[in-house]
Amino acid sequence: MLQILAHWLVDTVGTLGYPGIVLLMAVESSFIPFPSEVVMIPAGYLARQGQMNLGIAIACGICGSLVGAWVNYTIAATFGRRALLKYGHWFLLSPEKFERAERFLLRHGEISTFVGRIIPVVRQYISFPAGLAKMPLARFSLWTGLGAGFWVTVLALIGYAVGGNEQLVRQWSQTATLWAVGGCIVLLWVYVQWKRWRTRRRYSPLRG
Repeated sequence: MLQILAHWLVDTVGTLGYPGIVLLMAVESSFIPFPSEVVMIPAGYLARQGQMNLGIAIACGICGSLVGAWVNYTIAATFGRRALLKYGHWFLLSPEKFERAERFLLRHGEISTFVGRIIPVVRQYISFPAGLAKMPLARFSLWTGLGAGFWVTVLALIGYAVGGNEQLVRQWSQTATLWAVGGCIVLLWVYVQWKRWRTRRRYSPLRG
């Protein structure tokens, strides 16, 4: 069954081509729960077979991720917090998921839009509180693109390396997720320490 599913996913991505990667990753990046693994790993495998260009596939994955994130950002910036909490179920956004993403953003600041693109569950919803906070779109796009680019590249490389082996794909995907989350924790700790250091330096008495 897994082998049949894997072949179907590869065939689907191959049939849709680069526009399909953009479309599917936009869906994955928006409020619709859709695993990016089923798009980028087959794309990497197809690149290994010479049917796609790895760099173009990764660029399309990043582009699609940005489009989906912009959709969520625009929804939040347009309708506001009260509407999201009241009608969020239309976007598969429960109050619990929204508040979790909001706490994550408030705690870690703009860098959370980078880290949030890598952490499962947070990935689809971090754009909502960013839109509510009216984070400058250029900064939001930069951090989102960097985070999405990192994760998309990892998945595409997994597909390029072991895309024909379903068991290795599962193992490498799980390992990559664990390492990515661990790396995000370290990055957040370094960022928080740096912010604290800057704050102390800014408000410390001037030395003559």
